[in-house]
Amino acid sequence: MTELDNLHVDLTVRLGTTSMPLHQLLKLGRGAIVELDGSDAEIVDILVNGHPIARGNVVVTGRAISVRVTEMVRKEAVIRKAGTRIGGAAAPPLPAPAQAAAAAAA
Repeated sequence: MTELDNLHVDLTVRLGTTSMPLHQLLKLGRGAIVELDGSDAEIVDILVNGHPIARGNVVVTGRAISVRVTEMVRKEAVIRKAGTRIGGAAAPPLPAPAQAAAAAAA
């Protein structure tokens, strides 16, 4: 077992997103229903440290709510943003597309 095996990451399950005017947000209270964007309410996104890694279905068994992974996100589909924190340290910024093309041509 390596040190990486003991590394903790934040896992988030995102049901959906929405945007609304501030005045509507200020009116929210107990019992309010917020409609979420998304084509399929049963499919959720699974994120690690804010980055999508998988998709799945919500499973409710008694009082437990779980997610069954149905699809892994391909590594090529996850684009690292400049300054993203990985393991507590800032990742080096990615070169701008023009810089990357110039470096590849050199």
